Amino acid sequence: QVQLVESGGGLVQPGGSARLSCAASMRRFSMYAMGWYRQAPGKERELVAAVSNYGSTNYADSVKGRVTISRDNAKNTVSLQMNSLKPEDTAVYYCKAEYGLMTHWGQGTQVTVSS
Repeated sequence: QVQLVESGGGLVQPGGSARLSCAASMRRFSMYAMGWYRQAPGKERELVAAVSNYGSTNYADSVKGRVTISRDNAKNTVSLQMNSLKPEDTAVYYCKAEYGLMTHWGQGTQVTVSS
């Protein structure tokens, strides 16, 4: 059974940084496309950043220049480095893994940006 476990959330001051990590349990992790999504209260879940199985990345316009997604296939992890955080970045952040028709989600980690 595939498990995705996020970590690294918490309370961050505006302008601060946070690094989220997602540890994945599946075999052949390198074959999965990985992504970070977020969901704020009362809003739909949205893509933050994604990295394909061959390493290409894409970012939501709202986070471009502030966020970097990276993957370590040797450690089965995907990370999200977030800088210059804003209150509107407050959300539950979810890790997602996709391969073919298979999609897996983590339980999410809360990031709150507030002074």
